[in-house]
Amino acid sequence: MARAQAFSDRTAIPARAGVGLKAEHYQHILDHTPNIGFFEVHAENYMGAGGPPHRYLTQIRELYPLSLHGVGLSIGGTMPLDNEHLKRLSSLIARYQPGLFSEHLAWSTHESRFFNDLLPTPYTNETLSRVVEHIDQVQTVLGRQMLLENPSTYVWFEESTWSETDFITEIARRTGCGLLLDVNNVYVACTNQQWGTTAYIDSFPLRSVQEIHLAGHTRQVDDKGRPLLIDSHDKGVDELVWNLFRDVMKRIGPTPTPTLIEWDANIPTWSELQAEARMAEMLMDLSHAEERSYGAVG
Repeated sequence: MARAQAFSDRTAIPARAGVGLKAEHYQHILDHTPNIGFFEVHAENYMGAGGPPHRYLTQIRELYPLSLHGVGLSIGGTMPLDNEHLKRLSSLIARYQPGLFSEHLAWSTHESRFFNDLLPTPYTNETLSRVVEHIDQVQTVLGRQMLLENPSTYVWFEESTWSETDFITEIARRTGCGLLLDVNNVYVACTNQQWGTTAYIDSFPLRSVQEIHLAGHTRQVDDKGRPLLIDSHDKGVDELVWNLFRDVMKRIGPTPTPTLIEWDANIPTWSELQAEARMAEMLMDLSHAEERSYGAVG
């Protein structure tokens, strides 16, 4: 816990709904300054020295809080972290001072190869030690706490000796990192792995959650006719994921958690994306009101 406190100095992200920042919406945002809680960007899209992306992001950062979401550190990989990547990430954080920085419990690099997918890792003691070492390195270099996101998974490794939630709980305990709870990933993984969503959320360390993600998924079937969900981020949030989000909000308690709408493919119009954020914020407010009402009655 002392290590977590050492990394606690950050610009606050409001307890509201935000959206992923897309180039298609840059000009609309600057022209209309819509009522949105915050924006989140993928760190790797802004690691160049300059150009239009930085020009727009600089202007938008002056108007809104920013969360930074990494996709390329390969926290779960077997190779050492890329020190040059870490330096670029550190410079980006110093430049934009995001309220939150997060990465995935996954790997995407091996030796000189980079994969476009966030690949799963077995939950073993060896993997645990490696992930803890990587997170310690990231937090030391950045001088701040990072959040770790639960993965969307499609297979289970026979060599795994930890449940996913216990594995994540132990990582947070050992490193003092925060957590990003991706509710869509929970629904996708639980459907694919035939886990119960209630049991998953019951065992997840919600006290460490500082941000929530919501996204759309694609429904397929596997070769045995069973449902197979793909974390595609190419449509609105599914109704069942909204229901799970409401349950998570009730469990977290009276203070809403910053919640992001991810929509990374088939980019919608601004009005459609903002409507998803408004739905999230409405459910957050409703959960907060219900919690206050329950406390008053109790």
